[in-house]
Amino acid sequence: MSYVIERLGHRGEGVAPGVFVARALPGEVVEGAVENGRIAQPSILTPSSDRVAAPCRHYKACGGCALQHASNEFVTAWKEQIVVQALAGQGLSAPFRPLHTSPANARRRATLSGRRLKSGALVGFHARASDTLTAVPGCLLLHPALLATLPALEEVTLAGASRKAELSLTVTALDGGVDLAVTGGKPLDTALRMALPQIAAQHGLARLTWAGEALYQAQPPQLTFGRARVTPPPGAFLQATPDGEAVLVAAMRDAVGGARRIGDLFAGCGTFALPLAEHAEVHAVEGEGAMLAALDAGWRTSTGLKRLTTETRDLFRRPLLPDELAQFEALVIDPPRAGAEAQIAEIARAQVPVIGSVSCNPVTFARDAKTLSEAGYRLDWVQVVDQFRWSAHVELAARLSLNHIG
Repeated sequence: MSYVIERLGHRGEGVAPGVFVARALPGEVVEGAVENGRIAQPSILTPSSDRVAAPCRHYKACGGCALQHASNEFVTAWKEQIVVQALAGQGLSAPFRPLHTSPANARRRATLSGRRLKSGALVGFHARASDTLTAVPGCLLLHPALLATLPALEEVTLAGASRKAELSLTVTALDGGVDLAVTGGKPLDTALRMALPQIAAQHGLARLTWAGEALYQAQPPQLTFGRARVTPPPGAFLQATPDGEAVLVAAMRDAVGGARRIGDLFAGCGTFALPLAEHAEVHAVEGEGAMLAALDAGWRTSTGLKRLTTETRDLFRRPLLPDELAQFEALVIDPPRAGAEAQIAEIARAQVPVIGSVSCNPVTFARDAKTLSEAGYRLDWVQVVDQFRWSAHVELAARLSLNHIG
């Protein structure tokens, strides 16, 4: 039986009546065995004009990418349309700034899996919807510094993985080298405490932590945010690519304009707070104390920055209230995928004049923007920033302002 692909689903798979189809594009005619409502290995009977040869040699086996079979033009238009549709679902629309796509081999942070074998070790990404692990020495996503760590990750896996479980290996390319944070491994014993630092030193890692315990640090691994140098905690959230981060920071600077007092909510290690502190006083709020400590240390050791204060606070359970928000001329907010429903409700009540928003989920962004719209805000512009090339992941930046504000 053949199927005609009507559209792409939110995971980037083709959608035909009653079935999902892996790596198919709208308009294509396909056939294949259906298992649990999905065709995993379709035969493409009528290909789309947007279909291209995947550039990566690992694409057939690896699940790290979902859309290498689609042209860049198709992916760009599709990701922007996802945001348009999410906004339309809430009765909203906005002007769109040009979409930015990160180049190949730009991903500076990734989590790979490591498995010990009877002979050797296997490190890579899982196949789509599978426990199968694929080695990716020629990956087109990962920064060259991360690809260079693959031999180290294999040695770490051999030393510290049990035969029954996989390691989770989070690698981050920082200014001082690669930071490796490992979870899922064997309990630390004397032999492992001796072996792991030796592996890290041999391969030039900047830092290695095991289940949250620091075992090795050659030098403080740092990142530059504006004029500040920050040492993030192991495995800390960072923007995925340096160029994507630069675009988002520029967008937030544009959003808040000349505001003299800015609140940065879900501030992390200071991606936005520290660059904004070059021209305004900033109050940074974040639920993870270790990230805020890194932000504060970066500010204290920098010159030329205005006053920056920090507050450790769970904004889901204890959002800032209108009397606390009244001190700010503008806000920057970068919540997790769930959005910031409770905090947005308080912002709407407080009537903070300008909001710069960064989101990794168009659906929750549109929901929160609807709340603000009903409170008198205008969606001034939206920009899609594609840091996760060849994936179905969509990020965006936006500016919202009260209707009487220019």
